[in-house]
Amino acid sequence: MTPALEPLRRIAAYAVAHDDAGRVLLVRASAKSGTPGVWSLPGGAVDHGEDPNHTVVRETAAETGLSVAVSGLRDVLADMRSLPHRGVTIHTDRLIYSVSIRGGNLIDRVGHPTDLARWHTLEEAQGLRLRPFTAAALGLPAASADLRPEEAPDFPSFYAYRGPDGLHRAQRFAAYAIATDPYENLLLTRISPGYPGAGCWHLPGGGTDYGEQPGNALIRELVEETGQEGRLVELLGVASHRDAASLGPEGYPIDWHGVRAFYRVVVDKPTEVTIHDVGGSTDDARWMPLKEVAELAADRLTEVTADALRAARLI
Repeated sequence: MTPALEPLRRIAAYAVAHDDAGRVLLVRASAKSGTPGVWSLPGGAVDHGEDPNHTVVRETAAETGLSVAVSGLRDVLADMRSLPHRGVTIHTDRLIYSVSIRGGNLIDRVGHPTDLARWHTLEEAQGLRLRPFTAAALGLPAASADLRPEEAPDFPSFYAYRGPDGLHRAQRFAAYAIATDPYENLLLTRISPGYPGAGCWHLPGGGTDYGEQPGNALIRELVEETGQEGRLVELLGVASHRDAASLGPEGYPIDWHGVRAFYRVVVDKPTEVTIHDVGGSTDDARWMPLKEVAELAADRLTEVTADALRAARLI
């Protein structure tokens, strides 16, 4: 049995980079890490308030000595990993980006959590001990399994703690839907009074549960929030937003950092919209014609909704 471990959550960003010969860039975990000798994509944790696009550039430079430019978002994955030697089990939402190399030279990092950075063909990579998320991102079988808890611990998607400046801060990963029906309508929800963005139209969705994949979380949230059953079509993008002094129902300012994945979802058989969480953060939800959505004033939409609609080319 896995011992009781303290649950943690984090968001991380990783790079898939290829050289002119088609080889992929990988880094090796050192003896200072929890998985010595295991290889993974370069990358690491998203700092509070940091855009994940900046994270992947910063972390790749630190771990490999190479400067990269982000060219696109490939996937969003989630996993749980138990680290008994640290007394924790961690849920990580991993953003996987394609990057191009701008310059620099590979470096070795003696005494750091990753010590080598090397180019490998996919055939060579398949023979390495790969972190499961790296193998999944490259379409390879994983030769190294992470230790996982038998059950996902009970841990909130929103958790505020005191930062170094004394202000409470929270980082949250969430998934939202650009949900359409066969009749050119978009499903929108309206934020209740007392919550940040009150009165604005928002996308259905919300924070993912511990141990939950974002796509699965979104389909669940869609049913729980609006009563609609949808099917996931594609990942459209990721938005990052920081509100340094958000004031919500907690009653005190929170330095809030949200990272949100948004997906295209189709509801083939739309039904009457039902708000199940009465008294919560949503006070209205409806199917709105796309033409009417395009005519909404900018201040009637939340920032993540506007970002997602632009990515989907609906406004």
